[in-house]
Amino acid sequence: MVYLQNEQLKTNLSLGRTVEQWLGYKQEDDYIVLRWISIEKESSDEYSVAYIESFDEGREDFLDIYEFSTLDPDEPLGIVTTFSTVDEAISFSLDEYGAKIDSFVSAGMIQDEYLNYLNNK
Repeated sequence: MVYLQNEQLKTNLSLGRTVEQWLGYKQEDDYIVLRWISIEKESSDEYSVAYIESFDEGREDFLDIYEFSTLDPDEPLGIVTTFSTVDEAISFSLDEYGAKIDSFVSAGMIQDEYLNYLNNK
């Protein structure tokens, strides 16, 4: 897995490229909840952090985590918080969701993280 270095992370976000991070999973009584975050630059030059929880509906031949049902159907994009700077968005991700500065990936690579989870399950 290719993780973004701190400067790459900030540069990608400043250029309008979305970044994501796998936060793991939670085992509930009869289902598994997948957790990840996404940070993106909005058209207003603000940065949004989305925290997503979805049901684990995948398998090795279906890795499209974006298609999985979210826990809260009223919040299909997750819990979204907006910030005026990239540094605020990153700091919030680290503090609020326990993200790690050296574990962000480019958008779309979260499916590789999900495959790693499946392989280690």
